[in-house]
Amino acid sequence: MYETSDIKKNLKVLIDGQPCAVVWHQFVKPGKGQAFTRTKLKNMITGNTMDRTFKSGEKLAPADLEERTMQYLYADGDGRVFMDTGTYDQITLSNEQLGETAFFLLDGTEVSILLFEGNPIGVTPPNFVVLEVKETEPGFKGDTSSNTTKPAICETGFTVNVPLFVEEGDKLKIDTRTGSYVERSKG
Repeated sequence: MYETSDIKKNLKVLIDGQPCAVVWHQFVKPGKGQAFTRTKLKNMITGNTMDRTFKSGEKLAPADLEERTMQYLYADGDGRVFMDTGTYDQITLSNEQLGETAFFLLDGTEVSILLFEGNPIGVTPPNFVVLEVKETEPGFKGDTSSNTTKPAICETGFTVNVPLFVEEGDKLKIDTRTGSYVERSKG
C-alpha cells in the first residue's frame, strides 16, 4: 500500500478497480485543517483523466501491472498476434487496442506490452523503427533552400512528412514517440 506521501508523477495506483497513473500532483497544507494532496490521474484502460484529492495518511492500492517483452508475429484479421519471448505464449490484440502503434509493427519487432491482471492494456513499440517508402511524389532538383516537406506513405500504411530528396524505396528512420521522420537509413 502507498501512503499519500509516496505520490509522485507516473505512480500507478488502483482507483475504483481501474489502474491509473498520476499525471500531476500538488501537496497542500492549509492554515486550518488537515493537509491533503491534489492529483490528476489518467485511467490506463480508457485514457480518461480525473481529479482526485487525498487526505494525508490515506492509503492507496498499487495497480497489479506487469510489463512483458513480446515479439510481433503477424496480422490476423482485425488483430495482431504477439508472442511472449520467454514462454512462447501468444496473444492477439485488436487494431483498436493498438491505435497508431499498429503502423510501427514489422514482423519480428520487439515491443513492451503492459498487462493488468493478465490482460493487455498498452503496447510500447521501440523508440525508432525503419520503414520503407512505398509511395511519394518525386522531389525537385535544387530545391534545398527551404525546409519544404512532402508526404510519404510507408510499407505499413503510415504517412509521414519527409524532405523533398526522399524517394520511393528509401528506408526511413521514424521516431515512434512523435511519428516524425528522423533520417534516411542505410539498413
